[in-house]
Amino acid sequence: MTVKIKNRKAYSDFEIEEKFEAGVELLGPEVKSIRAGRVSLKESYARVIKGEVWVIGMHITPYENLGYVELDPQRRRKLLLNKHEIRRITRKVEQAGYTLVPLELYFSEKNLVKILLGLGKGRTKYDKKQHLIEKDKQREVERALKDRGR
Repeated sequence: MTVKIKNRKAYSDFEIEEKFEAGVELLGPEVKSIRAGRVSLKESYARVIKGEVWVIGMHITPYENLGYVELDPQRRRKLLLNKHEIRRITRKVEQAGYTLVPLELYFSEKNLVKILLGLGKGRTKYDKKQHLIEKDKQREVERALKDRGR
């Protein structure tokens, strides 16, 4: 069973130029909640703080059978990346207009929680509209080619 949570809004709000895969530092009950699919990436973003990358605003609903321990569902969580990847991300984010956003959260083959980060620029309303128009045109072309092949 592979759990894959996607941030669909990120693909429409940002022009993704580069992607990075990172591990996520979590506590046991958080992993159980992710397995149950009780995660939201909608309002989340990532930021470099003191040479470490953190994801902020990712909501993991507390596990029901937790017991006496209380965890903040929106606490910031550390992401595990190589130093050269962090330096590369830092250089890009310091440039005007670049943002680091979580795109997907999933389990790897070794049952480790991974997050796919996208580095991109924000789109304006006009850009979003143009992107949708191009997407519709591409869809029509694909349909025409599919019907042609029958």
